[in-house]
Amino acid sequence: MGDTALSLHRTYRAFGSIPYQTESTPKFATSARITHHEGMRFKVLVIVLLLRVSAWAGIVEDVRVSLMRNNFSAAEAELNSYRSGRGVTPEYLEAYSWLARAALDAGQYDQATAYAKQTRSLVAEQLRTRALDAEPHLPMALGAALEVQSQVLAARGERTQAVALLQSALRTYGATSIRDRLQKNLNVLSLEGRLAPALRSSNESLGAKVPTLAQLKGSPVLLFFWAHWCADCKAEAPIITQLRSEFAGQGLKVIGPTRLYGYTAQIEHASPSNELMYIDAVRHRFYSGLLDMPVPINTYNFDVYGASTTPTLVLLDRTGRVAWYHPGAVPYGELRGEIEKAVAR
Repeated sequence: MGDTALSLHRTYRAFGSIPYQTESTPKFATSARITHHEGMRFKVLVIVLLLRVSAWAGIVEDVRVSLMRNNFSAAEAELNSYRSGRGVTPEYLEAYSWLARAALDAGQYDQATAYAKQTRSLVAEQLRTRALDAEPHLPMALGAALEVQSQVLAARGERTQAVALLQSALRTYGATSIRDRLQKNLNVLSLEGRLAPALRSSNESLGAKVPTLAQLKGSPVLLFFWAHWCADCKAEAPIITQLRSEFAGQGLKVIGPTRLYGYTAQIEHASPSNELMYIDAVRHRFYSGLLDMPVPINTYNFDVYGASTTPTLVLLDRTGRVAWYHPGAVPYGELRGEIEKAVAR
């Protein structure tokens, strides 16, 4: 449901259904004029309310569009307009956090840090009266602010401070929805060069038997964290299929951890057995070149690797150490280059 439609839906529920007539509606001469005027008055009320609501209904999207055009002034003007009419809301804070992300992408580290710190300060005020996960916008804002701050520190060569920031945040917010995001960013900074965390093999798996990472020492390993709903994962599959074939002679192994999400494309609340069947169907349709890839299915592996983004790709060298950790899709050339480096170690 779009923002305008959702606003209209909420207005209907608040005020009741709008009086209207169609050609199929009986017209009673004694009440037609009264009904018409009542309906017109109500429609005017609805239009006024919608104009007030819709002006800010898409603040996150509006800010993102302005920032994609590299127009920080327009984004800030939209935020100021929203704040003057609605105050500081979780939606406002998510939109504001995009200023920090855009500044980071532009290499404006001082500005990115300032936006991120302001986001965290305003979120802290909100958390005095609500839980972080009471709705989705606030955790998005806080997670983005912490992510930006840590990445700015890392970009400036202050990796130790970045790791300390994320570890502190994990202690504070480890029981909330931003845990995986924090862990992912911590992994980006701290996993490379370390022995890879052991994968857990559960009773549920697909493809070939899942080996332990200890059993694979001596071979380079690509961990491909994917999800059945993930379009980028499906697009990555042919790339991984081709590279696995190209590096088979050098012993490259691929393992594809996934997890249950509680739903499928057809079932809103899917049982584990139904979702498992759906995952297998997706695998056969979109991952036909990787059907023999071992697929352990559990949330533990996602948690320990902080794979809140799918796909997440992790390369292990022949000693079992993490050579490369990357949240998000990777083009063929870049992934091939990373595999070449891992194979040579």
